[in-house]
Amino acid sequence: MLLQKIKNFFSYEAAGGVVLAIAALAAMIVANSPLHDWYVSFIHAPVVVQVGDLIIDKDAHHWINDGLMAVFFFLVGLELKREVLIGELSNIKQIILPAAAAIGGMIAPALVYVAFNHNNPEYLAGWAIPAATDIAFAIGILSLLGSRVPNALKIFLVSIAIFDDIGAILIIALFYTSDLSLLSLLIAGLCLPFLYMLNRRNVTAITPYIFFGIIMWIAVLKSGVHATLAGVLLALFIPMVNKDDPEHSPLEDMEHDLHGTVAFAILPLFAFANAGISLQGAGMEQLLHSVPFGIAAGLFIGKQVGIMTMCWLIIKFGLASLPNGTNFKQIYGVSLLCGVGFTMSLFISGLAFGGGTEGFDPRLGIILGSLISGIIGYFLLKTTLKPGVSPESSLDLTKG
Repeated sequence: MLLQKIKNFFSYEAAGGVVLAIAALAAMIVANSPLHDWYVSFIHAPVVVQVGDLIIDKDAHHWINDGLMAVFFFLVGLELKREVLIGELSNIKQIILPAAAAIGGMIAPALVYVAFNHNNPEYLAGWAIPAATDIAFAIGILSLLGSRVPNALKIFLVSIAIFDDIGAILIIALFYTSDLSLLSLLIAGLCLPFLYMLNRRNVTAITPYIFFGIIMWIAVLKSGVHATLAGVLLALFIPMVNKDDPEHSPLEDMEHDLHGTVAFAILPLFAFANAGISLQGAGMEQLLHSVPFGIAAGLFIGKQVGIMTMCWLIIKFGLASLPNGTNFKQIYGVSLLCGVGFTMSLFISGLAFGGGTEGFDPRLGIILGSLISGIIGYFLLKTTLKPGVSPESSLDLTKG
């Protein structure tokens, strides 16, 4: 009976978001308890991997953010490829509204953050932190409303989050790189023709892809470009269809196999390693610092303003229409949920500031902005969505 209940929980749409929230809460509790020193020792424990002259010497925190999160980005890449080829992004008419909403939802939060920090050039590196949406949390909150949520509204939120992921990947690649190593980039680039050849020859075994993927990850890690982007590149070469067995999709199989590991192991571990904010000595002065306050304002105010403005303009000019069975109040509720920027915001925060912050903690703004956006978005949608079973509420979002 207990095992069946556990199995049922992990099949629930909101399960990933719940586990992520528990991991983040656990990190904050541990970081503000007598176990604080253990927590610091854990995330900074040295982990060295050496093969011949090749040495990768990182602490546990970097292995989680640069290594395990590459698997998360690999899964994101698989999902993006599937959506473009056969999913919601395969029809141009269906993507205009969420694409425009996502663009507005990235630009406006960044402008809000810059408005709070334009007088401090050293803080401007964090401009992209509030531009991200956490799809696991957003979908998890929406799924708490059950069958009353129209299928079209779920698709709209998922589509925004997909474009948001694309935007975040481009932002990381273009704006958060250190000094580049041309030799390492060349080695990474040489992996691409081999991956292309595997794809064209309909190789469906995972081992050859993983072999070149690891080489590419190491090269990208050494290049100065963030290593997680290797995961996205690798995903683009995984075959969508097995030409010898058209009913079998290697990409979808891999996506299905990885989802549980990413949702219930990698992302919670990432949250635990990155959300441990020490509140010792923290007060209103730290909260009202321009960086965390700008992040919180960007997530809560910027997201909704950007998304709603772009939706209104697109519909006003007749370029698209509202999703079937929805209204502007419900779209507004979704725009609030998009202000939950936990995972990707924490990730970009680490790239922007690393461990070098004094007098403020950007994570405080991420958690506060995400919490306010999620709570208000949930209750707004609860009042605007009528109880009852939606005829189109059977969309399965358990794949992420």
